[in-house]
Amino acid sequence: MENFSLILAIVVVTALAFDFTNGFHDTANAMATTISTGALKPKVAVAMSAVLNLVGAFLSVEVANTISKGLVDESGIRPEVIFAALVGAILWNLLTWLVGLPSSSSHALMGGLIGATIASAGFGAVHGDALVTKVLIPAVAAPIVAGVAAFLATRLSYTLGAKADGKAAAKGYRTGQIASAGLVSLAHGTNDAQKTMGIITLALVAGGAVSPDSDPPTWVILSAGLAIALGTYLGGWRIIRTMGKGLTELQPQQGFAAQTSAATVILASSHLGFSLSTTHSVSGSVMGAGLGRKGGVVRWSTATRMFVAWGLTLPAAAVVGALAESVTELGDWGTAVVAVFLIASSAAIWKLSRREVIDHSNVNAAEEPAGVVTTAIAAVIPPPVGTVAEDLTATIPAPAAGPAVPPAATTV
Repeated sequence: MENFSLILAIVVVTALAFDFTNGFHDTANAMATTISTGALKPKVAVAMSAVLNLVGAFLSVEVANTISKGLVDESGIRPEVIFAALVGAILWNLLTWLVGLPSSSSHALMGGLIGATIASAGFGAVHGDALVTKVLIPAVAAPIVAGVAAFLATRLSYTLGAKADGKAAAKGYRTGQIASAGLVSLAHGTNDAQKTMGIITLALVAGGAVSPDSDPPTWVILSAGLAIALGTYLGGWRIIRTMGKGLTELQPQQGFAAQTSAATVILASSHLGFSLSTTHSVSGSVMGAGLGRKGGVVRWSTATRMFVAWGLTLPAAAVVGALAESVTELGDWGTAVVAVFLIASSAAIWKLSRREVIDHSNVNAAEEPAGVVTTAIAAVIPPPVGTVAEDLTATIPAPAAGPAVPPAATTV
């Protein structure tokens, strides 16, 4: 570790800052449906997710190796390139968090890395085959697979529970939803925390601190796990609101089906070393579960904005990463300029977010308007009859009647 230079230390700190934003940006993936259905209180949900993210970080290093060894040519990378990549990823995470859109932190990181690498060493330094097979194809396939699985699981849940006692079934599904949310958190730790491990390991190789083809050191695994856990605990409440209430309205059995389907896809991809977007997987499963309930609909206005954000993530982060790398090539003062720009931009985004504070106390307080398409679908598709969803609605107490108003008081 005698080659641990100042620029390398800056890169490691910036990578952990990205990991922190990844944590609060992706909290919604594990806990949005659990919070929206009332299975867990918001603070309890994010605390549980934080612990399981930390545990998941120690389960595998396959995805970390994909980032550090497979995506770009290690020999043509300088620590400044990694720093520029992280700038693009962090700013995209913060911007999408500000507007409450569940975009992919993973694709933001890889977009920044690709853009900075191209600016530094040219297109030849990017391994196109790894980009296609382990990033782009999973990006398209994951939400589809998770969505179909959640749709089928939701239909099966309602079919099997059609004659079940409403309250008992709801309680059972809420318990199952807590377990499945924990599984998603564990899966998120095995996938997303590893991306930061991979980027730090790549920086260590570029800076000469570790030998090429090294696995992430233990201190890297621990620090990445702690950073993502801390970010998860703080909770990305804006995105939790979008995922839990703005995209569709979920009942406990739908939440259970969505989370179980997403966790299965994420864990399988982690085992195979695919740098999968947990956001894509969970969003796809939530939409599949929303459509799986008879009478359930997806708010396509929200989904459309989300799809646009997905499409922009890689190129937007790549452009910012490339521009940042062009400035860092000017020397130490160029790197300092980029660092100041990152800090100032992050502070400005935080200040803007204070205009409308969303936290654990009001995360479920409002829903996004349904939109024209959703309203039209709801008008022609009747709600389910005799399902647990209906029973749950029936258990909600009616508002307390106010004091009787004397007839004379009503005259004008």
